[in-house]
Amino acid sequence: MSGLSIQNLSMRFELPNGGAVQALEDVTLQLKEGELMSVLGPSGCGKTTLLNIAAGFLAPTSGKLVLNGKDIHGPDADRGMVFQKGALFEWMSVRENVGFGPSMKGMPNGEKREIVDHLLDVVGLQEFKEKAVYELSGGMQQRVALARCLANDPDVILMDEPLGALDALTREKMQSLVLKLWKETGKTIILITHSVEEALLLGERLIVMAPRPGRIHKEYRLPFAELGVGADLREVKKHPDFAVKRDEILNMIWDMEEEIMGRTEESA
Repeated sequence: MSGLSIQNLSMRFELPNGGAVQALEDVTLQLKEGELMSVLGPSGCGKTTLLNIAAGFLAPTSGKLVLNGKDIHGPDADRGMVFQKGALFEWMSVRENVGFGPSMKGMPNGEKREIVDHLLDVVGLQEFKEKAVYELSGGMQQRVALARCLANDPDVILMDEPLGALDALTREKMQSLVLKLWKETGKTIILITHSVEEALLLGERLIVMAPRPGRIHKEYRLPFAELGVGADLREVKKHPDFAVKRDEILNMIWDMEEEIMGRTEESA
């Protein structure tokens, strides 16, 4: 079966003092190949933990993940990760960063050069390919990170707050680029964000997670990602349902944060 299956996933962290934190509890969902899903929730609800398990960086306490019929037991090239900061190799050029994965696979230089040049064209960085990454702006570095991820041709792209550190204008441009890449590559994408507007724009599916232990509180199927491909995202935000969904989700998360604060005060 193609796609990503998350089955009864739970994660419990044992603490040095003998206590424990239940980060995730019985999370189950199915992603079809090519779906774009955004994930929201209050701080500490396990969003990044879920992504790290999907990446293979953490082994769950119980449950499992299956990608295209194969159990996930660790990191693999079939899953690519894009972090909040690009995690690029600063001593390498843009071209060398994007070509790192194909180089590790032993890909012939001619084939690698063709892939790298194509991806640099796609993300608009062809003229910067010989620059060192520290010479680039934050937005450009995230473009390099996206291109490097795509160079490995993963089935699933995992994005952990990839646009959170960018200024508003650059962030909007990068949101458009994410939608463009999603539509052109057909990749399955899971994107973690703290921005309700970004989650609405970049999620044809949107998951709201409940406070710890992290669970799926509500799921939305939305038209805005499809509407945003090749369009002005500011116009998409004018859609009559956009403000309604934004306010609904903001109120939902606000209520969760209030609940968390109440628990904290009671335990103090």
